[in-house]
Amino acid sequence: MALSTTSGVLLGAGALYLGFSYILPRVRGGDQEASDNDRNDHSILKNNTSTRSYTTPYSTYPSILTFYHPHAHVEKLQAIADLPLLVFIHGIGGSLPQFAPLLGSLVNIAPCFGIELPGHGSSEFAPTDYNAYKVEAFAALWRTCIEDICTRHGHQKVVLVAHSMGCSISTLLATAKDFPYPIVGLVDLCPKATPPSKSETIKARRFLSLPDTILDLLRMLDRRGGINSKSVKRMAGEAAGVDLRRLQLNFNRRYRTPVWKRTTIGCLPVYDSDGKATGGLPGEETWSRIKAPMLVIAGEADTVTKPTEVNKIVTFLQRANDSSDKPPTSESEPFIPVAAPSTSETPNKSSPTLNNTPATPSDNSHPPSNQTSNDPLADDRQFGTLPSTREISSMNSTVIKTVILPAPAAHALMYDHSTYRTVAGLIEDFLSRYVSAQLSLGWQLQQLTTSGKWDVKNLEKWKRVTPVSQPIGPNGMFRALKTLREQDEDHTPSVFISRWADRIFAVVDISHDSPVYDTKALERGGIQYHKFPTVSKVPPTPVEVADFIALIDRLRAEPGHDDKAIGVHCHYGYNRTGFFIACYLIERLNYRPQDAVDEFAAAKPPGIRHEHFLDTLFMRYHVGLQKAPTFRPGSVAS
Repeated sequence: MALSTTSGVLLGAGALYLGFSYILPRVRGGDQEASDNDRNDHSILKNNTSTRSYTTPYSTYPSILTFYHPHAHVEKLQAIADLPLLVFIHGIGGSLPQFAPLLGSLVNIAPCFGIELPGHGSSEFAPTDYNAYKVEAFAALWRTCIEDICTRHGHQKVVLVAHSMGCSISTLLATAKDFPYPIVGLVDLCPKATPPSKSETIKARRFLSLPDTILDLLRMLDRRGGINSKSVKRMAGEAAGVDLRRLQLNFNRRYRTPVWKRTTIGCLPVYDSDGKATGGLPGEETWSRIKAPMLVIAGEADTVTKPTEVNKIVTFLQRANDSSDKPPTSESEPFIPVAAPSTSETPNKSSPTLNNTPATPSDNSHPPSNQTSNDPLADDRQFGTLPSTREISSMNSTVIKTVILPAPAAHALMYDHSTYRTVAGLIEDFLSRYVSAQLSLGWQLQQLTTSGKWDVKNLEKWKRVTPVSQPIGPNGMFRALKTLREQDEDHTPSVFISRWADRIFAVVDISHDSPVYDTKALERGGIQYHKFPTVSKVPPTPVEVADFIALIDRLRAEPGHDDKAIGVHCHYGYNRTGFFIACYLIERLNYRPQDAVDEFAAAKPPGIRHEHFLDTLFMRYHVGLQKAPTFRPGSVAS
C-alpha cells in the first residue's frame, strides 16, 4: 500500500511537471513579447532604448537594455544650469516600464538613464554564472554603465532613484570611496535596510537549492488565481485595483525562475562563525556612511519591504551622533508622522458640501490674515500635511526626508495609478529643495522663455483658446477664462460684459503682469475685478492657495450672487487657473483630487497641462500622507 501511494505521488508529480514543461516555453515566449509590448506602450521608453554590451570585473554582460533620455532643452540649459543625471535602478524582477509613470514627469526636469539587469525585462539572460548576479556584481555593472553614459554625454553629477533591491545597489554606489562622479542625491522607494539574518539565510539557501523545475512548480502555484493570486497581492497589496493587479501579474509571469534564483541567492550574505555578514544586501555599516541628501518613501501596506525599514535607516544615521554631546534620540522618534492617516474615507465628489472654515497652508511661516487658532484645519491634517517638519541632526547625510504613503500603497507604489503622481511630486519637491534649485521645472521654464506673451506666435496661440469655459463645480460656481485683451475684437471688456454680466459677477485675475484690458470697464459694467498676482509656470504655494480660497469664500458670501459664477484667469487659463480651482473644489467642496482635475478638464479641455502642477496637486492632497521628520546635520531635535 505504501509503495502504491509513493508511486501515485511520483506519477502525479511527473504528470504535473510534463504538463507544466509543455506550457512553460509558450508562457516564456509570450512573456518576452509582453515585455516588448510594455516598453512600446510608453513612448519615452520605446524611442530612447538600445542594447549594449558591458564588461565589469565580475563578468561580461552581452545584451543589456539601456535607456537614455536627454533633457528636451539640453542645448539651451547647458549654459545656465548644471543638471545632474537621474539614474533609475530597479529591483528583483523589476524592469524599466515600472519607472515609466515617474519618467513621464522626471524627464522634463533632468536627463534620465536606466538599464534592465541581465534576465530582467528585455535584457538577455547572459551570462548564467551565479557570481554575475551578486548584489556587488550588479553594483559594478551599474558603475560601468554610469561611467559610460556620463563620459559619452558629459554629465558631471548623479542622482540615484531606486526601488526595492535597487536601493541596496544605490547604497553600495553612494558609499563607494572611488566612485568617479559625485552622487548628489538618493531617492529610495521601498528600501530594505538589513540583510536576512543568519537563520533566514540558511533557510533561503536550502530552499533555493531545489531544482529549477520544482521552483517553477512552486512559483506557478503561487500565481494560482491570476490577478487574485498571492504573488500579485504580495506586490500590489490586498486592496489594489484591477488594473494594477493585471499589470503586476504580467510583471510576475515574465520573471523567469533561473534569473530569480540567481538574483535572490546573490542577495544573501555569507556569515562567519562570529555571525558577521559578508556580501549580500548591505546593512547598517553601509547605510550609515551615506553622505548625500536622501528621500525615502515607503507604502503603509507594503509587506515585502515594510515601512519599518524606513525607521531602521534613519536610526542607522542617527546612531553616528551617539558620541557627540547631543542626547541620543529614541529609536521610535524618527517615525513620528507629520500627519496621521485619515480615519475617514476619502471625500466623495458625489455629495459636495460647503465648508466655510478658512484654509491654512502647509507652511505657516507666513499665515494668511484670516487664520485663527481655533481653525480645525489649521494644520491641513485633513489633507495629509502639517505646517512644518521637525529637524534632527545626522552626522553624514545632508538631509534625510522620509514619507509613508497610506494604505493601500504597497510595494508597487511607483507604478500604481493611485500613488505615482504623489511619488513624482515628492521626488520633484525633494530634488528642487535639497539637491538643486535648477531641478525645479518652474525655474527651467522661466529661464527658457525668451518671447513675450503677446509676440505673434503667442498671440495666435491665445486666439485659439476658448474665451470662457463651461461651468465648473456645483451650480457652475466657476468659469475658467483666458485673459481679456483690450485690442481684441471678441474677448474685450465691452463684449465680455454684454455676453456674461448676467452669468459672471466677478473676475479674479491671477496673472502676474499688469492687465492688458480696462479693468474699470468691467466694474462699470457690473462685474467685480480682483487682482491676485501669481508667478507663471510655478505651482501656487500653500500660502497662495489659502489666500485664494479666502478670497473666493468672501465673494461667495456676498448676497445676491447665488446664480452667478466667478471667473478666474491667468494668461491662457489652464495651469494656474486649473490648479487654484481644483484646490478650492478639494478643500471646500470635498472633491477627490482626481475628480477635481477631471471636472476642470471636462469644462476646459485639455485641463491642467503641466505635469509638475498635477504632481504637486496630488502630493499636496494625498489623504493620510505621513511625512516623518526632515533630518539635517547640526540641527537639534525639536
